[in-house]
Amino acid sequence: MRRRGPVNLAFAPWGVKLRSLYKGNAVSDRLNILKLCVGADSVEDLTSWQASQAHRWPKGRAVHVTRMWPKREPEILGGGSLYWVIKGVILARQPILAMERVEGADGILRCALVLDAAVIRTEPAPRRPFQGWRYLAASDCPRDLPAQRDSDTALPAGLAAALADIGLR
Repeated sequence: MRRRGPVNLAFAPWGVKLRSLYKGNAVSDRLNILKLCVGADSVEDLTSWQASQAHRWPKGRAVHVTRMWPKREPEILGGGSLYWVIKGVILARQPILAMERVEGADGILRCALVLDAAVIRTEPAPRRPFQGWRYLAASDCPRDLPAQRDSDTALPAGLAAALADIGLR
């Protein structure tokens, strides 16, 4: 028998998932960016470099300029973060607050990601090297570490990656 008319999502077993997709659920709509943190050996290196550059940016903000403008901008600005890959492992994130057009010294327009200055540590999650940046779905993001664990001594990157590989992150 063929069904006619719209499907009643309230009674469909998969309705919860469809409702979240069609009604603009913030969690399913949120998209993040994954970026290598070149030159940093730890989250502390990232935060110290950003602190040294803070005089160039608006108060309470950090800025990261990238060559390519994300085509999925609305999904990113709907609560997305920039996840930092340090030495092959995702270790931190910063919420993306805005995107601004900036012109480089070569006259080429670029995308400035305006970030919250607060760096939020995440559970280690290994990633293979890549160039540029990649989209990272909310379902693939590592969890944030509890606030009290921010000051804990970090595991060596190799050990953290090994634990994440076997699912003990």
